[in-house]
Order: sequence, then structure tokens, then C-alpha cells
Amino acid sequence: MKFLKHKFGPVMLDVVGTTLSADDARRIGHPLSGGVILFARNYESREQLSALTDAIRAIRDDVIIAVDHEGGRVQRFRTDGFTALPPMRQVGELWDQDVLVATRVATSIGYVIASELRACGIDLSFAPVLDLDYGQSKAIGDRAFHRDPRVVTLLAKSVAHGLALVGVACCGKHFPGHGFVEADSHVAAPVDPRTLAQILEVDAKPYEWLGLSLAAVMPAHVVYPQVDAQPAGFSKVWLQDILRGRLNFPGVIFSDDLSMEAARQAGSTADAARAALAAGCDMVLVCNQPEQADDVLERLGSGPERDWGRASARRIARLAARGPAPKWPKLQQQPQYLQALETIRQAF
Repeated sequence: MKFLKHKFGPVMLDVVGTTLSADDARRIGHPLSGGVILFARNYESREQLSALTDAIRAIRDDVIIAVDHEGGRVQRFRTDGFTALPPMRQVGELWDQDVLVATRVATSIGYVIASELRACGIDLSFAPVLDLDYGQSKAIGDRAFHRDPRVVTLLAKSVAHGLALVGVACCGKHFPGHGFVEADSHVAAPVDPRTLAQILEVDAKPYEWLGLSLAAVMPAHVVYPQVDAQPAGFSKVWLQDILRGRLNFPGVIFSDDLSMEAARQAGSTADAARAALAAGCDMVLVCNQPEQADDVLERLGSGPERDWGRASARRIARLAARGPAPKWPKLQQQPQYLQALETIRQAF
């Protein structure tokens, strides 16, 4: 593909270790790279993490640095001062006891996530999860707030508000809903047999209700055969007709990780990247397979012309963290941060 030259490329990739290798640096510097996602393997300490993000920005000062940092079992950084956050199901259980306390706690969780990540040079957490807690999904489990889409919406909005107070955008996932299927899309290809009307009436409601509160959305690697034969992240029906058209979503659409088993239906990782972009994704994630990242960058730069450019680049640019952020020592003295920590500690 020949991409128009803009500040942000359409590929978010990862790095191998706790420091940058020459190959990491080469990939980050590629014109089609636009983001870097970090994992637990990239973390030893806050000092090391800050040095890593500084090294990334020394290569590309415009790159979006992201991480999956939801709380519970999906929290990449847990030691050396990072706050151990509860799974979101516990926040939903708190809602059932006291609505106002739960919303305050959710805002505090967003604030703590954003404050600690920004203190180490990170722009974006892929959170909050908007999937419903049906009690059967191996991939989602206690990552979901609640079974009721209204509760999910309001708690997610509170988390997003906490993130925004520190200048961090939010990303709702996994559109239109991953909670109903039992299979884990990391290792299988889940199929949700429900009708479009059933999904839109329940699972997709948080995306409709949150509206402009969502800066980004990540679709599920789930097939909904009554709507389209392709998984949602590769489906023009889901991404363009429904998410962009029917729900009027204006933000960034990320693919989920293209190295996951459910993405392999699209062929090679490069084929999957091309299919996801053609379906309507603004940026694709290529994780845990450095050699595949090289192939993606090479093949996306040599295929047929497609319409990726200004609109996607503008959307991605809005995800950069906004405003000044204190470094860790000053953060530990910030009254708002300390109050958010106390709110979480009192609740759990």
C-alpha cells in the first residue's frame, strides 16, 4: 500500500525487551510506524520504564506509546510504586452496594492509571473494557464491570473522566461485545450466533451511549455470522456501516492484536493488517512477532493504493497525552493523586 505521508503511520508495534535493540529502533523509525505498545516483559522498574519511553521518543517524538493497563489481571506494571488496581468486576459489585461510591472509585481508578503512566512517559491505556459480564467468557471474565449495559456505561464514563483529568484518552473495547462468547480469541476463533438487533440492543449500547466520551475503540476478534462472515475487526459492516455510520463514532479504531489466533483467518499478519485497514481501522497492532512486524511494514509499503491518510492521522494525533504531567517524585505529593489513592484504598 502507498500511504500518504503524515505524522502518524498506521502500525502500532511492540519492542522485545527492557531496552531498545537496533531492530526495535529501526522498526520504530519506519515511516509506517505510528505507535508502540508495551508489555510486562518491557518493565523492570519505573526508572527503566522512563528510560525506555525516552529512548522511543528520541527516535520518534511523535509516536503514541500505549499499554494494556486496566487493573486486575490485565495490568502490565505492578511493582516499584505502581498501584495494584482491582479487577473492574469489583467496581461493578461496589455499584450494587452504593452507586455514588462506585462512580467516585471508578473516577479515582482512571486518575491513578493516567497519573502513573504519564509519569513514566506513556500516552494511552487501552481501557476501559465495555464488554458485558455474562460470566462465561474466558477472555473477559472479571475484566468486565457488570452484566447491565447501563452500569457498564456509567462506570466506564467515570474511568474515562479520571483518565481525561490527567490528559489521557480512553479506548473502549471490544466492539461490539466479547462477553457473550466463551472462547478466548487469543487462542481460538469465537463465534457469536446472535442477531444484529440482539447485539445492538444490549452489548453495543455502551458504545452508543458513551458517544463522544470515547476517543478510541478496539473491535473484537469475534465473528457474528448473522451480521458478517468476517470478525468485527475485519468487517466493513461493523466498522463503517455500524460503528461509523449508525453509531456516529468519530474517534480512532484500533485493531486488536493481529498475532492472536482469531486474526489468522485473514491469512498472514500482513494480510490481516491490510484487511483491517481496508475494513476501516485507523491503526493495527502487531505484537509478539518482530519478524511479522517487519513483513507488515514492508508489505504495507508496497501494495496497491488505498485511502489511508489525513483523516486517520488526525484522529490518531488526538490520542497524544495532553498538558504537563509531573514526574514520579512530584506525583507522590500531588493532593489529587493522593486523594484518588485513598478513595481506592477505602473501597477495597
